[in-house]
Amino acid sequence: MTHIEVGQTAPDFTLLNESGEEVSLSSMRGKKVVLVFYPFDFSPPCTTEMCAIRDDFSGWDTSGAEVFGISRDSRYAHAAFKKAENIPITLLADVKGEAARDYGVWNEGAGFAERGTFIIDESGIVTFAVHNPAPEIRDHSVVEGYLSNKS
Repeated sequence: MTHIEVGQTAPDFTLLNESGEEVSLSSMRGKKVVLVFYPFDFSPPCTTEMCAIRDDFSGWDTSGAEVFGISRDSRYAHAAFKKAENIPITLLADVKGEAARDYGVWNEGAGFAERGTFIIDESGIVTFAVHNPAPEIRDHSVVEGYLSNKS
């Protein structure tokens, strides 16, 4: 499995968002991007993580970064999850796990993405990377702090 490290070019992808629109990482060049891979919509640990981002989104939002949540769930599940939990970020459907594989966070045996967070700078280079196994909830205050210090 590929592991993405700081300093590498971020692998491109094209995925559908919760509204059925295609989103490509390459179309984000010139913007800072945060990718938040997670296993499943509506699971208790994932809901906790995504709601923590929602509840403290001002630090993420003021950084100017485009923030995307990515899981193997369908765009329909993403739309329901986003609405139910008032999630402020775009959710991308990586149904076959191709993007998660490219970023080294796909758990082949379990068939889902583990928890990975990647910050990609305006030129497409990974400047921050963290990978946690599925049961281990991330502390996203680290990301918020990194975004506010590196803006």
